[in-house]
Amino acid sequence: MKVFGIAGWSGSGKTTLIVRLLAELRGRGLSVSTIKHTHHLFQIDASDHESRAFRDCGAYEAMVVSPRGWALIHELRDEQEPDLRAMIDTLAEVDLLLVEGFKFHPHDKLEIYRAAVGKPLLCVSDPHVVAVASDGAVPDARVPVFHLDDVAGIADFIRRHTGL
Repeated sequence: MKVFGIAGWSGSGKTTLIVRLLAELRGRGLSVSTIKHTHHLFQIDASDHESRAFRDCGAYEAMVVSPRGWALIHELRDEQEPDLRAMIDTLAEVDLLLVEGFKFHPHDKLEIYRAAVGKPLLCVSDPHVVAVASDGAVPDARVPVFHLDDVAGIADFIRRHTGL
């Protein structure tokens, strides 16, 4: 499975680009999965859902299974956040895994840069940033630069870079 990251500061448009890339890459016949890192608390089950009640009562893990899919919820409690590689190893094999976030993890990635966000370019100091997508000029980039709306061009780059 090829792994390629989409990284950038909060509010830069990572999720929006990944949604567009998923459609483009699936349209080209690739199987694609995603992993998203967040610093925020999240819930995938509603507070009145039975699986939530199981977790609230101390279940270490809760799995919900239906004819159309399944989800596993693992409470970390006092554990450290797992390493990205450990999480990747839990996924089914696909052609490409797009990783959102994990911006300081050592895997090849495309940086989304927007000057309006007011944060520094990652590609200047991170050798794992192999391209940048932006809504404007990026004069300090020493890697290929794409316009954020050039989804086909970005998909072409990802395929070439990962050997797909």
